[in-house]
Amino acid sequence: MLNAIQKPIQSELQRYETVFRAALHCDNPLLSAALAHVTHKLGKMMRPTLVLLCAREAGAVNEAVLHAASGLELLHTASLVHDDVVDESDMRRGQHSVNAVFGNKAAVLVGDFITSTALKEIYCTGSMEAIGRMAWLGQQLADGELMQLNNLQLTTFDEATYYDVIDRKTAALFETCARLGALLGGADAGTVERLGRFGHLVGRCFQMRDDLFDFDETAQTGKPRGNDMQEGKLTLPVLFALRDADERHRRLALKVRALEASQQEIDELVDYTVAAGGVAYAAQQMQRLGTEATKLLQALRVDDVKEALKQYVAYVNLRTS
Repeated sequence: MLNAIQKPIQSELQRYETVFRAALHCDNPLLSAALAHVTHKLGKMMRPTLVLLCAREAGAVNEAVLHAASGLELLHTASLVHDDVVDESDMRRGQHSVNAVFGNKAAVLVGDFITSTALKEIYCTGSMEAIGRMAWLGQQLADGELMQLNNLQLTTFDEATYYDVIDRKTAALFETCARLGALLGGADAGTVERLGRFGHLVGRCFQMRDDLFDFDETAQTGKPRGNDMQEGKLTLPVLFALRDADERHRRLALKVRALEASQQEIDELVDYTVAAGGVAYAAQQMQRLGTEATKLLQALRVDDVKEALKQYVAYVNLRTS
């Protein structure tokens, strides 16, 4: 499915990869080794794909679009490097995290370097609106991470708090990808807004799918079942299950948040979440948002882009890693 999604922009993706790798060239041996480690796998290129497809709807993929795609992926990469330090995570994308290999001090500085490189890339677009949107995204990502840390102190369970976090993190990132692709590709204001809303909804779906992996032993994420709970995170499936939970499971959830739960207790809360319909509920909400996102594509003019973006939504909701 991913090959079909990226077919309309195959040559543009190759140009993007050249721009992305050129941006990270440096002569510092330690920094070079760390950057090579973190960019060893470019992955599925989901975010650059979204930028380029939205630009193709508006017109041709120009140099500004390529620099925007590179800058956004770099900012995302920097946020992951920093998140792994904050969360003390040892694994990322199936390999050891930067902090696990090079230490926390080096990881923070590598993340800072990548962030600065992202800003340089967005400067190369020559668009003040793009620069402003990138700055907004950086604020949202930091705000969301801090909100997530603060949530560890909460004694209540509600979905609104969950959506507040993912809207500032994953949804804001995908929204910015779609919006800047359309903007720098030359789309009219209505199309920019429509595709921005599309990206926001897809970003919500992307995060919800990630959250569902925490309950799936067959998921190919490189992380164990219940990993989010090990980090004190209560995601949408758990929050739904806790609506009518007994006192024991509510206490277990509070222990998870306080990072005081044993692995046996985490396993119990995972099993309870599945049995209480939390996973089914989250999957249903993800599908609802995906349908809403797909409806926004009806007004698009370029047929192969419209079809690719429809498949993009389906891929986000069905992916196994």
